Amino acid sequence: MTKTFTNLNLFNGIDDKIIENSYLTVDDSGRIIAIGTGIPDDGNSKIDLNNKYVMPGMINVHTHIMMDPIINKFNYASEAEVTFEALNNLQKLLQAGVTYVRDCGCAFDVDIKLRKLQEEGQLKGTEILPSGRPMTMTGGHADFVEGLDGETTWGHITDSDDAMRHAVRQNFKRGAKNIKVMVTGGVMSPTDQVDDVELTESEIRTAVEESHSKHMTVAAHAQGNRGIQFALDAGVDSIEHGIYLDENQADFMKNHDVYLVPTLSACVNIEKFAKNKVPDYMYLKNQAVKTDLFKNATMAASKGVKIVVGTDAGTPFNSFATGTADEVVLLTELGLTPYQVLLGTNIYAAELLNIDDQYGSIDVNKFADFLVLDDNPLTDINSVKQIDKQVYKKGELVVGQTDNVVETASLV
Repeated sequence: MTKTFTNLNLFNGIDDKIIENSYLTVDDSGRIIAIGTGIPDDGNSKIDLNNKYVMPGMINVHTHIMMDPIINKFNYASEAEVTFEALNNLQKLLQAGVTYVRDCGCAFDVDIKLRKLQEEGQLKGTEILPSGRPMTMTGGHADFVEGLDGETTWGHITDSDDAMRHAVRQNFKRGAKNIKVMVTGGVMSPTDQVDDVELTESEIRTAVEESHSKHMTVAAHAQGNRGIQFALDAGVDSIEHGIYLDENQADFMKNHDVYLVPTLSACVNIEKFAKNKVPDYMYLKNQAVKTDLFKNATMAASKGVKIVVGTDAGTPFNSFATGTADEVVLLTELGLTPYQVLLGTNIYAAELLNIDDQYGSIDVNKFADFLVLDDNPLTDINSVKQIDKQVYKKGELVVGQTDNVVETASLV
């Protein structure tokens, strides 16, 4: 049934303003068919939002839905366990107001399989743009999840251009929409350092060529400076983490519309909560890079690089339930205004995922994914942390309370 939401203060996800006394009309498909001010005489049923603030649902472009951030059991998880964990985490994300995620590496291609269920209408809730298994080298970052046969069940081992091409095509065949390349070492891998280069420029370029020819994007896990340069030269769409990004690289990203996803939460939560709870190598590596991460992300933001919200959710103590809103607030520490940060979880995020024709802002012909908040997010960025926010997915209330009736998220 077509319905009209009235009496709301609208942040549309693009413009730096609140449009007071707005309304939205949503049709049976969950798409917005009209936006305006006042109360239209359209004959539709009316839902009064009581002068609250409406913004687009948050998009988190870097998650690992397979992981439990407290237990971190991924070293020996079965496919059934990975799927169970992923469904639980999707529920937490929806409750938090995250209506779309890009998953950046999932064992057994579980993210792809769940996305197919969503496309068939069998799985509701937070939508997934899947990457499937990421690309790594033998012994590299993401080559540490072994199945019963001793082979990796998470990363594809891509030790040559041909191996990379084959792996990307495999992911494409299975339904991936993004390809994740593990260009450098990382904090969580035991045998490398964050500035180790683990894929050649040629291998990364092969991934980009194959992906871009098939309407897929490429996200580069790139922490060390040399690896970041390889990734940029190869033409990736986003740099994930970017710890040792330099000014020339930031200028290149600005000029070539390459997005930065700094995942501040991953670093902050290991420092806050993980001492003596994770292996020493992990805690020490994290301590060594935290200052540089914030310094260089601040530099990139000051140059106008598009900063996008991604949390690396699932890494140690990095919550699906609260992490996205925490990341939104953390990004203001880079000198970004609330408006600039919200672009990073709304339209910039949708542009990076190539879904901005349907998501990322509140506009006619787009899906009605939105949050209802008590306070103005453009003046108080902490408003996104509101625990009892209302969450609408395609025009349906999936989290929150209205008319004294509590509705909870349902995945099936």
